[in-house]
Formats: sequence, C-alpha cells, structure tokens
Amino acid sequence: MQKGENNDISIEEMFGAGAHYGYSKTRRHPSVTPYIYATKNKTDIIDLEKTSSMLKDALEFVKNLGAQNKIILFVGTKPEARDAVKNMAESLNMPYVNERWIGGTLSNFSEIKKRINELENYQKENAVGGLEKYTKKERLIMAKKMEKLSKYYSGLLNLKKIPDTLFIVDARAEHIATTESRKSNIPVVALVNSDSNIKNIDYPIICNDTAIPSIKLFTTSIIKAYKSGQMSVPADKAVLAEK
Repeated sequence: MQKGENNDISIEEMFGAGAHYGYSKTRRHPSVTPYIYATKNKTDIIDLEKTSSMLKDALEFVKNLGAQNKIILFVGTKPEARDAVKNMAESLNMPYVNERWIGGTLSNFSEIKKRINELENYQKENAVGGLEKYTKKERLIMAKKMEKLSKYYSGLLNLKKIPDTLFIVDARAEHIATTESRKSNIPVVALVNSDSNIKNIDYPIICNDTAIPSIKLFTTSIIKAYKSGQMSVPADKAVLAEK
C-alpha cells in the first residue's frame, strides 16, 4: 500500500508494531470476523489491508475535526495506553481520561463540571497563596481531597463543554465510555481488537490495542491528522470555528 496524505502508516509499519495480532479465536466477536485474515496457532491474525482502509476513514474524519477546531476527549485507562493517551491529548491541548472513567462524565456532565471547577479553583488559589487563610488542619483535609480529584479529573481541566468526539483505546475495556457516547450521540473513533463489538462504533480501527508500539503508531497518526486539519484552515477562519 502506498503512503497517502491522510494515511502515513504502511502495512509494513503496522506489521512491525505487531498491529496484526488479535486474540484467540475463542474470544473473537462475530462483528470482527470479516476483518480476520487467518487464524494461526489458535490466534486470530487481523487483515491489515482492511485495517488500513478503516484507518483512512477515521483519519479523514479526524482531519475534518481539526479543520473545525472540534474537541476530542481521549480515553484509555489500561496501563499500556495511559502514556500514549496523555501525550497525544496534551500535544493537541485536548482533555483526556487515563486513570478511570467516571460514570456520568458525558451523561451527567453538569455534575462532573462541578468537580472540575472545584479542582481548577483550588489550583488557582494555591498558586497565588490563597490557601494561607485556612488552618493547617483545613489545608491538609483540602489537599487530600484535591489529590483524589486531581488523579481522576486533572486531564479534564480544559473540558469546558461536552466533547464533539471520543477517541478510545480499547472500546471493549472502556465500554462505559462507549455506551455514554452512544446515548449522547457523540461519535467514537476507537482502536479495537478482535474481541470487540464494532457495530456501535462510528470509526473502528481493528488492530492490536494492547501492544504499546501498536498503540503509539495509530495514536501518532491521529495526532498528525488533526494537526493537518488545523493547518488547512486560514487563521481567521480557525478563530471563527472556535466560537
């Protein structure tokens, strides 16, 4: 496959990252069957030609999001995905969840926003020495509470409204986030392995969603697509798109 403007990952690069490794055939979800190339030693081998086609569609969608400065919430809480999710989100100044998905993040955003605001106000007050008005005991209690809030909400500090799209690493593992997205009519782009039901995912990318090299390969491509979309829009129009 030739490298194209919207898909800079070759089949060879996918193989090199181990993106073709699925799970055992016994774990395969029926919706993924058309995307399995073969089964070797009871392990499904993903058809990377089809993965490449799915990726192309996803990247075109993400590029259009970039052109409109839309907000993507990046989600990936399993250990292999945490660093990649945080790094890609921060490179685009986007919100992320890489510790634990809090139920209601989308379906009850008004309550989630209160916790985000509480953490944000605490950090601002702490930065200017505003906490000195409290007693040592009060500051200690607040610090413990904020430590917990920070663990789960620090990645959401710049989420001012419901996101326009979710990008998920392992939609099966993040099934609550996927379900909330569907109920909220928010499109989902997701890396999924052979054990996932792809019927309710708008832009599934079937690949090895556990191997770190594979995750990095695809997430980097997503970043590039979004930035490409941003660069395709004149500065004055980009400002208007944000409003």
